[in-house]
Amino acid sequence: MPVLRKFITASLLMLAFAGSSSADEGEGAVEGGKGTIFTLWPLVDYRESPAEGFSNLSLLGPIVKYQKKGEDTDFAIRPFFYTSSHTTEKADSTYYLYPLAYHESTPESDTSTALQLFRKTTYRKQEGAEQEKSTLLFPFYVSGTSAKYGPYRAFFPFYGDTYERFWRDEYHFVLFPLYGSAVKKGTTTKHYLWPIFSSTKGDKEDGFEVFPLYGQSQKEGVYQKRFVLWPFYLSEKSGLDTDNPTQKKTFFPLYASTDSPKKTSRTYLWPFFGYTEDREKKYEEVNYLWPLVGTVRGENWSKDSYLPFYSHETRPEWEKSWYFWPIYKHEEIKSDIFRQEIDRVLFFLYRSNHEYWPKDGHDRQRSTLWPLYLYNRTTDGVSSVSLPAPVESILDKEGIEKNWAPLWRIYQRRWDQAGNSASTLFWNLYWHERRGDELAYELFPLISYRNTKSERELKLLKGLISLKRNGEEEDLSLLWLPFGLKWGHK
Repeated sequence: MPVLRKFITASLLMLAFAGSSSADEGEGAVEGGKGTIFTLWPLVDYRESPAEGFSNLSLLGPIVKYQKKGEDTDFAIRPFFYTSSHTTEKADSTYYLYPLAYHESTPESDTSTALQLFRKTTYRKQEGAEQEKSTLLFPFYVSGTSAKYGPYRAFFPFYGDTYERFWRDEYHFVLFPLYGSAVKKGTTTKHYLWPIFSSTKGDKEDGFEVFPLYGQSQKEGVYQKRFVLWPFYLSEKSGLDTDNPTQKKTFFPLYASTDSPKKTSRTYLWPFFGYTEDREKKYEEVNYLWPLVGTVRGENWSKDSYLPFYSHETRPEWEKSWYFWPIYKHEEIKSDIFRQEIDRVLFFLYRSNHEYWPKDGHDRQRSTLWPLYLYNRTTDGVSSVSLPAPVESILDKEGIEKNWAPLWRIYQRRWDQAGNSASTLFWNLYWHERRGDELAYELFPLISYRNTKSERELKLLKGLISLKRNGEEEDLSLLWLPFGLKWGHK
């Protein structure tokens, strides 16, 4: 793949320069001979700035891209794949028709995923040590190595063993759901025709279930649980070996209770009325129609909810409000080191995220109005706007930004606080760049203009008429000829 990529890239660069007779002279350089701009819309767009170690080649608008910045490279054929290579960090990543598949390589591991259903990871240990590997084809195949139990494999639903995965120390099954066995913290739970029949065994612990008819389990001095016709009757005692033994009873939906030294809770005719007093967290909660109408009062938590009309909730360093749910939502995070304000209208119709770092004096902002625009401002003061934005307000993902978004962004503009800017319309059919006092723009193929520290040039119809000024010397050429009429002095 790397060899093929280099070959393709070299071929495309040769194609780009083949159409430019003056590319080696730095024609159209924004920095006065220190850079190159060559365009033949929509086939080729090449830009180079040797002073910054930057070059970018685009073919067929946003379809093909090869970019180099320092020792970092990006290569893409959108939307099929996008690959980035970071030589300094010894890392690279590739998206394949995002979100279909993704591969990432770092000094610590190699990871390949496909639709989150397939995942293969190889972890690198110290040099000379054996590598650890883990493979998941959900839910059909799982393999890996446990430091405690060794290698394992599972072929769902036929047969399998897994160790230290899925929140269990061990899990074994045969012809699932006929039989399964799980071990967690020394307790073994066996399932037969899951979830109907099960048994539990451990140190001073036992239980069984015939779901949903009846079930019970207990561990001496730790807990007792029982249900009858789940979820209509449930009874539980837990934390018997702690300073906060808790007893819960439920007669659904008529009555539910929780009693412990730290907490008392009652629910009557759920969801119509509920009451909770938490003495440890020091708050009282009353619900009249959960989760629509209710109040919370406490030292660290306050809430008034009258949905869908109004809801306001505050916690230490955090605040959230709804107005005419789901029309408008406002959230705030406030601390000495970080602050954030989030505003949303109809979930994703409009979304704004403003983040601050008070001690550093930095901030950044991102806002979207579906499907019209996306606005960004980075911590170093670089702002950008692009339109349309049919997906960005719903999915803020790197894969969308790299693989798909350039295909539909017909207008983009970037600018910084120093007055530098770059704009593009219809993938550089029209583009405009300003850097300090230097200016360059083009409306293909009608007109192009360059104004740098050393010279100024105006072209009509890609050089049918060309007027160049270098110092006080003027140069007029016609019909794309390499020579013309000159007057004045350099």
